[in-house]
Amino acid sequence: MSLHRRTLFITGASRGVGLAIALRAARDGANIAIAAMTDQPHPKLPGTIHTAAKAIEQAGGRALPLVVDIRDEGQVAAAVERTAEHFGGIDILVNNASAIRLSGTLDTAIKHFDLMHQVNARGTFLCTRTCLPHLLQADNPHVLTLSPPLNLKSEHFGPHLAYSLAKFGMSLCTLGLAEEFRDRGVAFNSLWPRTLLDTAAVRNLLGGEAMARRARRPEIMADAAHMVLTRPAREQTGQFLIDEAVLREAGVTDFSRYRGDPDLPESALQDDLFL
Repeated sequence: MSLHRRTLFITGASRGVGLAIALRAARDGANIAIAAMTDQPHPKLPGTIHTAAKAIEQAGGRALPLVVDIRDEGQVAAAVERTAEHFGGIDILVNNASAIRLSGTLDTAIKHFDLMHQVNARGTFLCTRTCLPHLLQADNPHVLTLSPPLNLKSEHFGPHLAYSLAKFGMSLCTLGLAEEFRDRGVAFNSLWPRTLLDTAAVRNLLGGEAMARRARRPEIMADAAHMVLTRPAREQTGQFLIDEAVLREAGVTDFSRYRGDPDLPESALQDDLFL
């Protein structure tokens, strides 16, 4: 199956995994709403909604760059309506936008706690709720949330409780929405990487260039997401999927092209925080 002429509303699609997913869909000829905050170049973050739009169009898709703070209900509502009007509906929502701060409780200011919960859990709920009226009218509607498998092991919470609460809040949205809408034909699934990914967060917060070398490129998530989003929605919902497992199930055996440093062996890759 293909995403040709399907409309995707992707949060945080100006860079990183969100942009990689958008570019993979664009190669099919998809329509992409880029819902992100970076309108002007940032000194520490690559790309803007406008550079993303150009790349999407060069890859074969149609792009709609939108300045959206997913904490703002009015901005989300306006962006969703503009997307539906511009492209004639919405088929897929990708909840990619996320805030991260890996700090212990005493080192986590309440403003940072609030930011992570407003962007991660609340933002996922808000964007999903706002897109649902359009998704319910689509032929093969999907909501894909980039969040970890639900696992209540204490080691996932102790080092960075606030961040873990916010990320698992996104996963709980997948669990609850899949059950609530099980008979309505909308697929709700989560996708998470087996290893760290070479993103701005890893380079700026989790070890810089040295850690990026031990990570995979975001394209592995894009390829896995494409496989999930092209499946019949009624055949898979409420699942917590891992990128490598999705690709292996589809017959992929060589993952060398995804390595940040092709000279490093697979055994040198850094596992993700929640796996």
